[in-house]
Amino acid sequence: MKHAERPRSKTSLKSARKAKSAVFTEAVVPLFLTSKTQEIFHCVIDHDVTQEKPYKLIKKEFIIDDMKTRAAVSDFHPYKHPIMDYQGDELLVVYDVNSTYGQNFYLALNEMMKEIILQSVEPNQDQSTAKDFEVVGEIKRKTWIHLGSGVEIEQEKFEEAPTKMKFMISCVRRQFGAPLTLSDRNDAETKDSYVECASYQDKSFSIKKLERDIGIQAVSTSQEGSTQTKWTYPRNACTQYTPREFTTEEKERLMESEVLANFINSVASRFESALQQNEIMDVFYDDWKELSEEDSTFGGKTDGHLKEYQSFTDLQKSQGRRISHIEWHPAILGLVAVSVVDVITMEDRINSTNRSLRSHSYILFWNFSDPIHPQIMLEAPDDIYCFQFCPTDTNIVAGSCMNGQVVLWDISEFTERLQGYLPAAKPETHTSNLLPELDPAPPCEVPIAHYCAVSSIENRHKSLITDLCWLPDHFELTKFGVPCENIDGMCVQLVTCSPDCTILFWDIRHPKSTALSMQDKRKMEKELQNPEGVPNTFKHLDLHWKPMHKVTLPKIEGSGEYSPIRISMREKCTNRINEKAQLHLLKGKGENTEYSTKDVPSARDLTNLTDINTFLFIGSEDGEIIYVDWQVEKDVDTGKMTTPKPTHCHAVHDGPVNTVQRSPFFGDIILTVGGWTIAIWKEGVTLGPLLHSACRDRRCTTGHWSLSRPGVFVIGKEDGNIDIWDLLEKTHEPSQMQNISSVPISCMKPCIVSQKQHLLAVSDDFGTLHILEVPWSLRHPFNQEKSIVEGYFDREVKRLGYFETRKMLRAEMIEKQDQKKQAPPVIEAKTAEQIEEELKKEYAVYLTDEKKAIFAQLGKI
Repeated sequence: MKHAERPRSKTSLKSARKAKSAVFTEAVVPLFLTSKTQEIFHCVIDHDVTQEKPYKLIKKEFIIDDMKTRAAVSDFHPYKHPIMDYQGDELLVVYDVNSTYGQNFYLALNEMMKEIILQSVEPNQDQSTAKDFEVVGEIKRKTWIHLGSGVEIEQEKFEEAPTKMKFMISCVRRQFGAPLTLSDRNDAETKDSYVECASYQDKSFSIKKLERDIGIQAVSTSQEGSTQTKWTYPRNACTQYTPREFTTEEKERLMESEVLANFINSVASRFESALQQNEIMDVFYDDWKELSEEDSTFGGKTDGHLKEYQSFTDLQKSQGRRISHIEWHPAILGLVAVSVVDVITMEDRINSTNRSLRSHSYILFWNFSDPIHPQIMLEAPDDIYCFQFCPTDTNIVAGSCMNGQVVLWDISEFTERLQGYLPAAKPETHTSNLLPELDPAPPCEVPIAHYCAVSSIENRHKSLITDLCWLPDHFELTKFGVPCENIDGMCVQLVTCSPDCTILFWDIRHPKSTALSMQDKRKMEKELQNPEGVPNTFKHLDLHWKPMHKVTLPKIEGSGEYSPIRISMREKCTNRINEKAQLHLLKGKGENTEYSTKDVPSARDLTNLTDINTFLFIGSEDGEIIYVDWQVEKDVDTGKMTTPKPTHCHAVHDGPVNTVQRSPFFGDIILTVGGWTIAIWKEGVTLGPLLHSACRDRRCTTGHWSLSRPGVFVIGKEDGNIDIWDLLEKTHEPSQMQNISSVPISCMKPCIVSQKQHLLAVSDDFGTLHILEVPWSLRHPFNQEKSIVEGYFDREVKRLGYFETRKMLRAEMIEKQDQKKQAPPVIEAKTAEQIEEELKKEYAVYLTDEKKAIFAQLGKI
C-alpha cells in the first residue's frame, strides 16, 4: 500500500526545526514547578497536562499574585522581570516530557514563541482525519561502527595465552601405596596441636594504584511496542435530553389509587423515625474526614512536626548576637521585626559604655521577598530589649532600652518599601528636610530610620526595661493615675516595667495639646523643618519626655518591694460596643420597650458604663507571680493617694519569670514561664496555679499560646528544643519535643497567614530567626475543644477549693487534738456510797464463796 502524500517536504521540516531551535534559545526558559504550584495553577502532570496535550495557558495576573503572595518561594520568582514585561494576557507553560531543557516544564516569554509552540504541539485536524496507512516492515539492525574506541576495547579484552604453565608434584618412592594409620588425638594434651596461619603484609605487593584503565561501552536500550488503533484528535461531545413525566390524568389516577395509600401507610412509621434521626444527628456528615490514619505524610492530619519554612540572619548586625524580641507587623502580611542585643556580661557592658565610640543597636525588618537583606533598620541609642507597634497606628513603634530609656520611631516614610512595592527611579528632587538614605533604596542598600524621640535620662528607669505595652484605645490615665475615657480612640499611652521595682506610665502627646488627635498632631508637626532628616512627629518629647504616673510594688508581708520584669493587662484594643450596648439596654430599658438604632449609645457614653479592669499579672525577678491593682486609692492613715498592696503573691518558679501571657481564647487564663517550671493561672483564683509542671531537664526561656487551638502552647528551652504541650492529650508533660537550634531559644511569636498556613517565628542566641510552618494537627482545633479545655480549667478550680477545704479541716482537727493533750484529766466527783460499792466489787473478786458468806454476816461486804 502506498503512502499518503506528505504535507511538507524534508527540506522545509529541517529549516523549520532550525528556526524553531534558534528561537527556543532566546524566548524559552526551563521551569521547575513543584507539586504545590501544579495544584495551584491546575497543571498537574499526568492529570491536567499529558504527553498528548502537554501545554497549559495561565493568566499573567494569576502568576503575579502568586509571586506577591509567596514571594521568593514562588517557582516563577526567578523570571519575575520577564513575566512583568510580557505583553500578552496569558503565558504558555509546556510539560517537558523528555526533559529537553533540564526541568519538568518550560515557559514561553513572547507571543511569537507561544504561537510556534502551539502549532507544534497541537495535531493538524486534516492530518488526523485523513485515512493514512503505513506498512511497517521488518526492523533490520545495523552493524556497529566504532569511532576510535575499538582499539581500546581490544587492548582491554581478555584472551587465553597460547602456552600454558605446567607443574609437577613428586614424593619418595617408598611412600607410594603405604598403608595409613589414623587415630584420635586430644588437642588439649598434645603440644602444638594447632598451627596458626596468620596473614601478613607482603612488601612486594603493597604498591598503590595511581591509575587504572577500564573500558566501558554505552549501548542504548531498545524497546518494542505495538497498538491496534491510531490516536485521533479528541472532540467534545454532548447529549441533550428531556425528562419523561406523568401526565395530569396519570398523576390524579395514581394519587387516588389504593396501592399508593397502602404504601404510604406501610412506610409512614419508618419515615417519621428517619426524620427524627435527621434532627438528632447530621446524616450527611462525612465521618471519613475525621479519620487521620489515611494521611500520615508530612503536612497531613497525623503529622505534628514543625517544618522550617525560612530563616533570616544578617552577617553584620545580628549574627553572634541574641534576638531579644519578635513582632509580626499587624498590617503587612509576611513582615517580621526583631531586636538584637549583645550577649556579654555586665562587667563587659560597663567597660563598653566608657568608650567614646560605641556601635548603635538596631531593630531589623525582614520580608519573605528578600531573605538576605533587611527591608529597613531602626536605629536605637542602646540595646532594645522589647518593642511594640502601636495598635491604632502601625507606623509608630515604641521600644525600651538597656539604659532604662523609652524610644519612639515613625516609619511612615517607609510604608511603600515595607509593602514590597518600590517605585521606579526618579530624578533627584530631594527636599531639604530629607536625607538621601530615606528615599527608597535598592535591595542591596538597607535604609536606616533614626529614632524620633527618647525619654530624659533623669526620669528614666534605673535599670533595663524588660517589658513594654500600649494602653488600650478606649481608656487613658489622668495625671493623678485615675483611668478615664479616651475621647480620640487612639492609643497614646505606654506602660513599662523594670527590675528597679517600678512600673511607669508614659504619654506620647504634647503636654499642652493633649486634646488633639494623633493625626492632627502629625499634620501640624510635619510643617516643621528638620535638617537632620529625622521625622518631627515626636520632636516635643525628645530628651524632655518623663513618665506621667508611677506605681511601686511593696511586699505584702515585711519590708521591701517586688522587682517586676513581665506584665500582663487584661484590657485590649477590642470592639466593646456590643457588650456596652447590651449593658445599656439592661440598665435603662425594659423588656417590652421598643429599641431602635437611634437609641444605640456612642462609644464615649459606653466607656463609663463598664468597669475597667485595672489589675495586672506581674512576674518578678525572684520567680513570684503577683496580682496587683495599679489604680491609686486614698490611704486611711496618711490621706495620700498611693498604690495599694498586691492582693496575693505566689512564689512558684525557681528562676526569673520570662513569660506572662494571657490565652487568646480565655481572657482570665494566664501562662507563666520561669526557671525550670511552667504554670497556668486563672484570674480571680487566689489559691494557686491550676497547673504547675515538674522541673524540666533544661531551663525554660520563653513560651506562647497557640492562636488557633485553646489547649496548645509552646515552650522554648535553653538547649535549643521546643516542648509542645497539648492539654487534650497530656497535662503532666509535653506531648512532643522538637529540636530547632543548637543554642538557647530566646523568643517565639506565632502568626496566622491564612486558614491553611500558620507560621511560628523562633529566635535563638546566635541571631538567627527561624520561621517554622505549623502542621495541620497543631493548627486545626478538635470538635468542641474550647469547651473541653474550659471544663478542665473549671475542674482544676474545684480541685483547688477541695484541697483548701481539706487543709482547713485538717488544721482544725490537729488543733483540737493539741488542746486535748494539753488539758489536765477530768476527775468526776463521787459520793461515799458509790466509793463503797466500787470497793466491794473490787475486793469481791479476790474472796472465795465461804469468805464472802462470813464477811456478809459480819457486815464487811
